[in-house]
Amino acid sequence: MISKNTIDQVFETARVEEVLGDFVQLKKSGSNFKGLSPFTDERSPSFMVSPVKQIWKDFSSGKGGNVVAFLMEHEHFTYPEAIKYLAKKYNIEIEETEQSDEQKQQADERESMYLVSEFASKYFQNTLLKTEQGKAIGLSYFKERGFTDDTIKKFELGYCLDEWDAFTSEAIRKGYQLNFLEKTGLTIVKGEKQFDRFKGRVMFPIHSMSGRVLGFGGRILTNDKKAAKYLNSPESELYHKSKVLYGINYAKQAIAKEDNCYLVEGYTDVIQFHQTGIENVVSSSGTALTTEQIRLINRLTKNITVLFDGDAAGMRASIRGIDLILEQGMNVKVCMFPDGEDPDSFARKNSLTELQEYLEENAKDFIEFKASLLYQDAKNDPVKRATLIQDMVSSIAKIPNQIQQEIYIQECSRIMHISEEVLFSTLSQILVKEGKATPAAPSKPKGMEVVREPEIPKTKVDEQFLLERKIISLLLLYGTVEEEFEDMVLKENEKGELVMEPELQKAKVFQKIFLDLQEDEVAFTNGLFQELYTMVISTLNEEGGLSLDVFVNQLNSELSGEVTTILMEEEQYTLHDWERMEIMVKTKDMSVARLVEETILALRRFLINQKIEELSNIIKEAEEEDRISAITDIMDYQSLKMLLSKKLNRVM
Repeated sequence: MISKNTIDQVFETARVEEVLGDFVQLKKSGSNFKGLSPFTDERSPSFMVSPVKQIWKDFSSGKGGNVVAFLMEHEHFTYPEAIKYLAKKYNIEIEETEQSDEQKQQADERESMYLVSEFASKYFQNTLLKTEQGKAIGLSYFKERGFTDDTIKKFELGYCLDEWDAFTSEAIRKGYQLNFLEKTGLTIVKGEKQFDRFKGRVMFPIHSMSGRVLGFGGRILTNDKKAAKYLNSPESELYHKSKVLYGINYAKQAIAKEDNCYLVEGYTDVIQFHQTGIENVVSSSGTALTTEQIRLINRLTKNITVLFDGDAAGMRASIRGIDLILEQGMNVKVCMFPDGEDPDSFARKNSLTELQEYLEENAKDFIEFKASLLYQDAKNDPVKRATLIQDMVSSIAKIPNQIQQEIYIQECSRIMHISEEVLFSTLSQILVKEGKATPAAPSKPKGMEVVREPEIPKTKVDEQFLLERKIISLLLLYGTVEEEFEDMVLKENEKGELVMEPELQKAKVFQKIFLDLQEDEVAFTNGLFQELYTMVISTLNEEGGLSLDVFVNQLNSELSGEVTTILMEEEQYTLHDWERMEIMVKTKDMSVARLVEETILALRRFLINQKIEELSNIIKEAEEEDRISAITDIMDYQSLKMLLSKKLNRVM
């Protein structure tokens, strides 16, 4: 178990904007940061991070919380894993209490697989650098590729001995269970025999975005025609090749900073680019590009530059992935290297400046690239040319943005020397066929058209829920603020009539709310709000203050999520034009006292309305005597309601 002292130190040190910035591209927005949701597929930012409150809120998915909650949601860490990740990031030494054998046995399967994978990574590194076979075969290979010692160390490159079970035997000797060695794919089990899957291969560990080892890629160095040149870990609880990009953990910050991601095919392409000085590069590791991999990049940037080898045949197959990128609403460019060159070899032969200049000068828009790639074969053949144009328009149809579609149609018209009208007609047919548009209806004369406003379904607003929620918000944000409140007190005037007269009193916000709700004998109808109200009032009474980041960290996930939503409510107003929709929020010129008073008065007025409704229902079925009593009560409540409405400056 991790000690409380370590946990406290982690929360005190970790900065939510720094940690989340490793996973999401954040842009300054006032005192906060905003970005695209990492949990949903969106095109407008609804993800907000508050450095002051040390919390985040994703308004598109409803998720929110502190820095640990993000790691648990995004990286699927357990609570201890999240704490360990933050401790490692901020160089905090982890103090752990001794675990019993029973506790060790209860460690979940996923964590056990992570531990096995991390052990394997270190074992392969050690084998590469410290064994005769590792140095003679594995290290020599990496040196021939031009990799420096620093690069080999950075990417944790390794070597698996060319022996049947050298790794498996060592792992079992160190106490790792064969069950998890098999589940991670590191060991192949056949009956009573066990074999090392990556025997005689140089090793490339594959990491998650947070840096945990998910699996491995291994390259064989012999000329064994029966063995695959590259071998990846099999699918497992940790490793899903369609959802992983090689190098993403090393590239994420550079991708966000450069606002562009270079996409290559192989491990060595990524490594060589990094060594040359270009770090915003990842690889699909030889697999066909998938939607999940594209979305992984989309969290960091909207721009992808696909880098292809000079092999045109392989390029035609790989170019299909471009349509997937376009479908995700991303901007894509393509750069092709000279014949016989790939990103690895080209980066090795050129300096950083030369490589940057080449990429900048040769990165083409996907339409221009498709045309240049296929036009030479098609220009003298009308059928091939028509097929090429159809293929280009099909790619344009994948783009969700209509403005971009139109721009690309114009570009396609210019390159292929065909009218825009024909291209737009073809685009329309494709969109209808794919269900992205409906066939155009027969047109009417303009004067005959009747434009109807779309009917918006009416939803009943739970006013009490909103008012109770607002009270919790006031306590969290302004609980200790001292204000001068204007109370309306019932007094008898000269005529002997009871009238409401204003009376000024100084109090802290939490005291004002507590006394008013106690006076009205109000209990929250929402269970979460009642629990939060009790906790907040108790903390403010006992400690005289409330540190929001500390308070949030003490709550369970349900309460933490609710508090985060409340605290980040004001930030949501910066994402939308709320005033246009007549949703009132606190403005700079509105005092806290006025906001508190209006909220409490609104709650009182709501409860009076409820009481009047109850009495009205009683009248329908009551005896005459009870009916007269209920009518009298209603009249009294109506009078009180009128006084409250005057106070709220509302017209009845």
